Amino acid sequence: MKSILIIFCTLFLFSCQEKKNSKKQKDISSVQDTLKLSPVETQKANTDFEPAFEGQTRIAGIKTSTPYSVDIITKSLNEPWGIVELPDGRLLITENEGFMRIVNPKIGEITKKITGFPEVDDKGQGGLLGLALSPDFVSNKMIYWTYTERVAEGNHTTVAKGRLSNDEKSIKNVEVIYRASPTYDGKLHYGGRVIFDENGNLFVSIGERSDKETRDKAQDLKTSFGKIIHITTEGQAIAENPFTDQEGTLPEIYSYGHRNPQGLDLHPETGELWSNEFGPRGGDELNLIEAGTNYGWPVITYGIEYRGDKIGDPVIQQKEGMKQPIYYWDPVLSPSGMTFYKGSKIPEWKNNLFITGLSSQHIARIQLKDNKVIGEERLLEKEGQRFRDITQAKDGALYAISQGGRLYKIDKK
Repeated sequence: MKSILIIFCTLFLFSCQEKKNSKKQKDISSVQDTLKLSPVETQKANTDFEPAFEGQTRIAGIKTSTPYSVDIITKSLNEPWGIVELPDGRLLITENEGFMRIVNPKIGEITKKITGFPEVDDKGQGGLLGLALSPDFVSNKMIYWTYTERVAEGNHTTVAKGRLSNDEKSIKNVEVIYRASPTYDGKLHYGGRVIFDENGNLFVSIGERSDKETRDKAQDLKTSFGKIIHITTEGQAIAENPFTDQEGTLPEIYSYGHRNPQGLDLHPETGELWSNEFGPRGGDELNLIEAGTNYGWPVITYGIEYRGDKIGDPVIQQKEGMKQPIYYWDPVLSPSGMTFYKGSKIPEWKNNLFITGLSSQHIARIQLKDNKVIGEERLLEKEGQRFRDITQAKDGALYAISQGGRLYKIDKK
């Protein structure tokens, strides 16, 4: 009897190990199949530029295997630009014309316009832009936002703060804490994203204002055009910034050589700052932002002018002392807001980037490993929407807004 029991246990363990090995092999095969997917981009590129390294563009496609749902919470927003979650799970959203609204995603209820904001210049790409909540919002109800401010000589990207009233109908004690310089009379490339760092300070992205007479200022450390700046909640430069001790430079500059950066987020594990930015015709970029680093615009680029001619003389994509993008798109994604997936509901999305695309009309899911892109997926591409921003709620759901006024919820089924 004892011998029969030993034989039975041995066969049982062998069977379990076989099943385990079979499952492991199936999982490996699944991964291998995923890696064999064709790149999601199938259109002809605008250029024949060679990437600096393998995988810098048109990486292999990936596909989410976990079932997820997509629900439209509302279609009644008015050109929304930025979105954050309030502590109680409702969503605070900026509208381009100069107001904010609160949406309850459980019932789709939208408040009336929150008033009291400074007047915005909403011509072209201007208006009320990005926003961030104070880390102490529960106690101080402070909101920080960027907007396009009109002055006699033109306009500029401006950062302000104010307290949300107890009845949530208005903003109080508004104070401007930073104005981009110089003032310029234009209507394009304001940047406009603002986020908090881990120490309660602000990162703000500022565009180079697009025109040929201003784009070179992205390389000029005496201006804030084409920069990511790092400031306190009072608008002062962080003492540890890379150019604080360099004469003739703006001490608030953190990185430079950007075109029109509209996406900012911190990696949930490493705390590293990531950004995306609009290229010209081709050459949209995803960048890992490092203090004091030059990201090259307009000296190096993987794009061309909208009318088709080359940028720069000579035309180059690489130069010593100028940082290469981690990834670029050609044709363009038109990347605006972005967020890292910090939830656990869909494990395969862990630490993935979700980037909203405007002209591309989809949300790009970007899979990263060792600070390299290893996979790309397109979400919501059948919706026909210009996606402007995306955030993740504490319950793990993603919420995305489109320029056409829609609020989407993306969550595990």
